[in-house]
Amino acid sequence: MVLSTKRRWLLLTVVSAGLLLITLDNSILYAALPTLVEDLGASSSESLWIINAYPVVMAGLLLGSGTLGDRVGHRRMFLIGLVVFGTASLAAAFSSSPETLIAARAFLAVGAATMMPATLALIRVTFEDERERNVAIAIWGSLAIVGSGLGPIVSGILLNSFWWGSVFLINVPVVIAALIATLVLAPPNDADPSKRWDLASSLLALVTLVGLVIAIKETAKTSPALLVIAAPVLAAVVGGWAFARRQRRLPYPLLDFAIFRNPAFLAGVLAAGLSMFAVAGVQLVTTQRFQLVAGCTPLHAGLLVAAVALGALPTAMVGGAILHRVGLLPIVAGGLALSTAGSVVVLAGFDTSMGLLVTGLLITGAGLGSAMSVASSAIMGNVPARRAGMASSVEEVSYEFGSLIAVALLGSLLTAVYSATINLPAGVPDRARDSLDAALALAGKNTPSLVTAASDAFDSAYFAVMVVVTAVMAIGAIATGLLLRRHGPGSALTTSAHAAQASAHH
Repeated sequence: MVLSTKRRWLLLTVVSAGLLLITLDNSILYAALPTLVEDLGASSSESLWIINAYPVVMAGLLLGSGTLGDRVGHRRMFLIGLVVFGTASLAAAFSSSPETLIAARAFLAVGAATMMPATLALIRVTFEDERERNVAIAIWGSLAIVGSGLGPIVSGILLNSFWWGSVFLINVPVVIAALIATLVLAPPNDADPSKRWDLASSLLALVTLVGLVIAIKETAKTSPALLVIAAPVLAAVVGGWAFARRQRRLPYPLLDFAIFRNPAFLAGVLAAGLSMFAVAGVQLVTTQRFQLVAGCTPLHAGLLVAAVALGALPTAMVGGAILHRVGLLPIVAGGLALSTAGSVVVLAGFDTSMGLLVTGLLITGAGLGSAMSVASSAIMGNVPARRAGMASSVEEVSYEFGSLIAVALLGSLLTAVYSATINLPAGVPDRARDSLDAALALAGKNTPSLVTAASDAFDSAYFAVMVVVTAVMAIGAIATGLLLRRHGPGSALTTSAHAAQASAHH
């Protein structure tokens, strides 16, 4: 069914609103975390899992949900996902303990994983003209950046007047509006019962990712326990091996590894994952640093990191519009190189000049916006329509995995460097070494030397995290540049892509 031009763009608005909700919930807790930790009495480990439960579960389920969408229909998956997401938002808003909030965040992820691949798959099957589709995907991708940037701002505004649960409650009216609009605007459901879906593969992917995240978190601790690390590493290795082996044997795999033979597709996957790694990492540590060390309110900290989204919007829109003329190489590799330069500026100014810091965040955002604007086009434009669900799942996994690894690795690194570098004044309990929150709670008004020591240690940790982000962006620029060195203008299937897809089909 071919939709009218007006209906196509209205549908894009609706599915983009769904994506906005998903990405908003990835970052909305960054600014709210100090308040939430205090109100619920969460430990540093629980606070990381309150954030991590969402991307971990989502990344583990995305591959399965995208392929399931090919079977039951992407319209139906989007509607089901909206209902689950709205219900989970209510549960999260009224959680009374860290454990119930972690469970609610995992339930939120089920809804997000159900509808997220459907948003991109609906664009892929609705916009048949390549140039029009590139612009639509660029708009969709820019809203992912906007959602990440708006999260800390929205939570800051809400926390000025309401309790922390309001950051979840705000999802409900958007879900209701999106449900009604989808029923009116979306094309008929495109179910294909001949496609098979494998629950075991989804569970193996989930085990692999959870094991990997736990292993990263434990390794980054000041005194890691080898036994605690060995178990999740074993789960990740065995789960990953079993998943890959199962995919090779299935007639309809959740993931056909042949699609990665296309270098443009692989470059898009890398660009998506690395960009979200940078966005999530910068936002997570910057909002905490400027609240806990500089004394900013959650709103002010949220507005500060919004500079990343502000810098990204113009380049995200331009990237999709000029892709057919200049090709992927300058937009993807050039964007990651520009974000590397921006991160260097952030490193130079975070503790000396607010102007330099904001400039660095704007430059970082401009580079990431460029790369992210066409990463999805590189992925979706290098698979046939029959693989739209699988390709969109891979794309979403790359985004979520980037965010997930950023929170797990950089959050743990932040704590580890802080704990290793703090110079505790005499007589201060050792638990002040656990986190800056713990040190500030112990300090009160009588131990200014503890506040100074803790703030200095946190700044050292912030610097270390930003060095890692900068290095990852530089490596990403080089890797995508090599992958795309022979890729010309446009994002349509190349000869090598056709060969890979033919191999995948047979």
